[in-house]
Amino acid sequence: MLCTFDMEYDELWTNLKRAGGWLPAVIGLWVFIYLMNAWSWYIIIRDGRKDCPVSFWRVYKLTITGFALNYATPVGLMGGEPYRIMELTPYVGASKATSSVILYVMMHIFSHFCFWLFSILLYLAFYPIDTFLAIVFALVGFFCSLAIYFFMKGYKNGMAVRTLRLLGHVPFIKKWARRFAEEKREVLQRVDAQIAELHKQRKVTFYASLGLEFMARIVGCLEVYFILNVLTTDVSFLACILIMAFTSLFANIFFFSPMQLGAREGGFALSASGLSIPSAFGVYTGLITRVRELVWIVIGVMLMKVGNGSNEKKKEI
Repeated sequence: MLCTFDMEYDELWTNLKRAGGWLPAVIGLWVFIYLMNAWSWYIIIRDGRKDCPVSFWRVYKLTITGFALNYATPVGLMGGEPYRIMELTPYVGASKATSSVILYVMMHIFSHFCFWLFSILLYLAFYPIDTFLAIVFALVGFFCSLAIYFFMKGYKNGMAVRTLRLLGHVPFIKKWARRFAEEKREVLQRVDAQIAELHKQRKVTFYASLGLEFMARIVGCLEVYFILNVLTTDVSFLACILIMAFTSLFANIFFFSPMQLGAREGGFALSASGLSIPSAFGVYTGLITRVRELVWIVIGVMLMKVGNGSNEKKKEI
């Protein structure tokens, strides 16, 4: 792709230098995006109580580190989520830490499907479509609606026991899943009870957390807007929302790839081209987002060693 996109290397280097002042803005934007992510998770942990055993800024730190580990490890959630559970357990207990992390992950993924469905409606409202796009949108819309339905079922009835039961039929891990489900049955049932309680009894908490996650996705589109405005003034924020929606959908299909290498750049190029923006601008956008991602990975990993407190204090809490 780097050898064939329609931008000369001199032009690419020139555009990288042009990004100068915008690069700190792109990196700084994620201070606020992570703030909304952390707030969404903190609402779940707090669960309507006035006091909370863990401070917001610790949750903010764990949010940044968790995402940094997810960026850098294959299969995404295999890196950051176990770390979040491990760090949160001394403050709220194992079952609460596990349920809050599972709930937040569900909310984070749930907001993906809401964002994709919203973007389809946005495109239909402002752009003409042909037969091919109509078929694609119908399939994606059906898939997102189905996923939203299953997520709502999971929120009502819990998901931990059901997930382990499903993994019990997967080759290579079914023995481990069945053994784990048997040994941790009471903990898993308690986790499911806490998940179901949030949706049934704490609807304000549920929708506030979902709203923050959804808004974080909309604010994240400013990153694409900032980058593309370095190259051209002929781009709207609406187009950036659609570019980000398609790119995230395309990249998440290749969730097993560390940092979604190649998939995201391809998504940016294809989505930009589909909105009559040069595909090379999409590749350039992907390049800048990689730089931002690497910076935040470094910050997140460094935060693993900052402000942890003593183990004795954690045990007392």
